[in-house]
Amino acid sequence: MELDPLLLSRMQFAFVVSFHAIFPVFTIGLASYIALLHGLYFKTNNPAWDRLALFWTKVFAVVFGMGVVSGIVMSFQFGTNWSNFSQAASNFLGPILSYEVVTAFFLEAAFLGVLLFGRGKVPQGVHLFAAVMVAIGTFISSFWILSANSWMHTPAGVELIDNRFHVTSWMEAIFNPSFPYRFAHMAMASFLTGGFVVAGVSAWFLLRGRDPEANRRALSMCLWLLLFLAPAQAVVGDFHGLNTLEYQPTKVAAMEGNWETSTNVPLLLFAIPDQEAQTNHFEIGIPNLASIILTHSPSGEVPGLSEAALEEQPPVLIVFWAFRVMVGIGLLMMAISLVGLLMRRNGKVYQHPGYLKALVAMIPMPFVAVLAGWIVTESGRAPWLVYGMMTHAEGITPSLAGPMALFTLVGYVLVYAVVFYAGIYYLSRVVRNGMLPEEERETTGENFKRPMRPFSAAHTPFDDDVDPVRS
Repeated sequence: MELDPLLLSRMQFAFVVSFHAIFPVFTIGLASYIALLHGLYFKTNNPAWDRLALFWTKVFAVVFGMGVVSGIVMSFQFGTNWSNFSQAASNFLGPILSYEVVTAFFLEAAFLGVLLFGRGKVPQGVHLFAAVMVAIGTFISSFWILSANSWMHTPAGVELIDNRFHVTSWMEAIFNPSFPYRFAHMAMASFLTGGFVVAGVSAWFLLRGRDPEANRRALSMCLWLLLFLAPAQAVVGDFHGLNTLEYQPTKVAAMEGNWETSTNVPLLLFAIPDQEAQTNHFEIGIPNLASIILTHSPSGEVPGLSEAALEEQPPVLIVFWAFRVMVGIGLLMMAISLVGLLMRRNGKVYQHPGYLKALVAMIPMPFVAVLAGWIVTESGRAPWLVYGMMTHAEGITPSLAGPMALFTLVGYVLVYAVVFYAGIYYLSRVVRNGMLPEEERETTGENFKRPMRPFSAAHTPFDDDVDPVRS
């Protein structure tokens, strides 16, 4: 069987982007939370805030490192697998990616060093300033990356001449039609992810009776945040959906599983789309609700997939179900947050083991929702690399052979598996140590066996006052 380099290249990029995306979406929200903790400690001098800031900074360091390692190779793929696209879009993407490095990555890297190693060595105000700069750097980075990605969905400010995009308006290209909605949607997803992770870990500590003062404060903050943010994300998602309906109607049709342009379209809760037959099987839906959501009128017209040729339709089954996974988890987030509000009476939210265990179980859910959202966004754009202007087939490297694409795909999977295992291992060490003082970490039964090398048995690379050279 002949290996298809186009299919393998799409699978490779999808894997690398999906693996990488789970780290920035966490660190963006977590960086802001750490800056807030440093600010609270600076204002109140309460050691509980300091313990929380120190603990979550250690977590941030591990996750940030995993994000950097997993993200570096993405830029290489533009040249190895998508050289035609890189050459065609270089006038726009080249400067945009450079701006991200110059304005964000340098900022993050410089102040991250102060944040990680400046504790007790620089004034407290300087340490707080470093935390704020790291948080701002994460948002600047996401600004440029999402601008570039949004431009591929709703290209603007360019013209295609001789298979090369020429920028006619930088403002229109950077602030393309879908960018404001996608940036807001992603920023809120980052806060939701950070909030549920912090809430889940705090609940895990409370179940074990570890530092209840600090973890009650952390859990309370997160539950208030999630209570307002989860419904707000649904509102932002609605605006984003309306924008997508205007500029990418075929994607919306795939999300809704709607084949024929019509009015009074039901919201399908369950269906099995059959793209070859251009129909659905086993439909279960709520009458008129899709029209109401998309057009704010029960008789509103919703576009159908049949408006596009079969070869220009996205993979409907994938987009349809990924969208429902994302929305389903969003509804679950709102329910969990509302239950937390109802259980605040008499402090039950901190003592009910069932609810605390539910919060622990929710830790992976925002990551799944983010991945499902990316699948909807990127698969729904197919077969276009730049929507309506360049297809995947036109952007691939002409000389790329199927065996070579398979070799690199397998290589990335193996290497990323090692990175993921190492990252989870060290995150587990950080979480198990928790916010205990150094001397208690060595005697507590909560700790677990440490590796012999490359670190000594008495220290971890994230312990306080450790000289990395001595390790």
